Amino acid sequence: MIGDKIYDLAVKLYPINRSLTGNGVRETLEILKEIVPFLHVSEIPSGTACFDWNVPQEWNVKDANGTKVIDFKKHNLHLMGYSEPIHTKMPLVELQKHLRSIADYPEAIPYVTSYYKRDWGFCLSHNEREKLQEGEYEVFIDSELKDGSLTYGEILIKGESEEEILLSTYICHPSMANNELSGPTVSIHLARWLLELPRRYSYRILFIPETIGSICYLSRHYKEMQNNIIAGFVLTCIGDEGDYSYLASIDGDTLADEVAQHVLSHIDKDYKKYSFLQRGSDERQYCSPGIDLPVVDLMRTKYGHYKEYHTSKDDLSVISPKGLEGGYEMVKKVLEALENNHVYKTTVLCEPQLGKRGLYPTQYFKSPGEYVFTMRNVIAYSNGKRTLLEIAQKINKPIWELYGIVQRLMEEKILLCVGD
Repeated sequence: MIGDKIYDLAVKLYPINRSLTGNGVRETLEILKEIVPFLHVSEIPSGTACFDWNVPQEWNVKDANGTKVIDFKKHNLHLMGYSEPIHTKMPLVELQKHLRSIADYPEAIPYVTSYYKRDWGFCLSHNEREKLQEGEYEVFIDSELKDGSLTYGEILIKGESEEEILLSTYICHPSMANNELSGPTVSIHLARWLLELPRRYSYRILFIPETIGSICYLSRHYKEMQNNIIAGFVLTCIGDEGDYSYLASIDGDTLADEVAQHVLSHIDKDYKKYSFLQRGSDERQYCSPGIDLPVVDLMRTKYGHYKEYHTSKDDLSVISPKGLEGGYEMVKKVLEALENNHVYKTTVLCEPQLGKRGLYPTQYFKSPGEYVFTMRNVIAYSNGKRTLLEIAQKINKPIWELYGIVQRLMEEKILLCVGD
């Protein structure tokens, strides 16, 4: 089962301490390369200007603790992301200024970062924080902030056309399962699946640190992406067993919006639709003014809409083989729909005689059957102007139920593919 393979990969990646930069990102990409060896890894030096931003210093951690009350080696969320090194002693009243917990979720360790301002801190459950006794505490963070680089991965898969489909996911969070690992684990297996298929489109699959990663990548590639990308999808929070959801592009009227809504409406009648006003991931950059790419988010439970989000409770129990496989199959259906979204035209005037071709019953009572009605509808709407996706929408059928019908009609020379 593909879901088991994806879940096993998530288990392998879960302990790694990832951030915007650093060895955790590199280690993650090396593991992903075991599945798709030609995943290309790039490094952008610290300080590099990327539009209005600059690549931050690289951050790595050896150890961090406070008298072993808080221990980075037990859970990497205990350390605030990008904490600068420190080794000192201080009373609890001073230490409290550098502690973060969630009072209304007292058993969870929060995820906190300080990427662009030098600081340090620890995160712990509120229950643990309440137990701290007055006294002096040793604080030790063995981290390193220095000029290095930001690391990202990309897979470029060529198709018959130069037109591209973008899949983008992020690899910058420490041990969180749905918000972090569901995206890259599903994406790398989709890449492997795509490599085995004849492809109409080319594919650009990105594994990047969220926000700064997409900004840096776009600063290098946005013009070619504007020329080539016809639809793009940010894959995140795609491994739980909740309802499916989608977040629209800035105007909600792109091909990516159309195909996402079509697929989701047929696999989950209760799917959630969010507007661009509710954005929060890399769609912010891909859809920004001047970039204007046709990109949407594909998810199960949206980020920020489940209790465990951005805490230690977003662990491997939040995702499942079933949930991951559902996310994987949903994106597969989206990509298959795009690959099959041709324009067709009938080759005869008026209705073709289906019976002589064995496509219509010679005897029937009341109704020739649903399959024949669907076939006749496909013929009726194939005027050389509508795409197959538009026809599927018109006749209220999932597009994947039309692939075999179209193939049969083309074999009988009733339909002709006239374009994309």
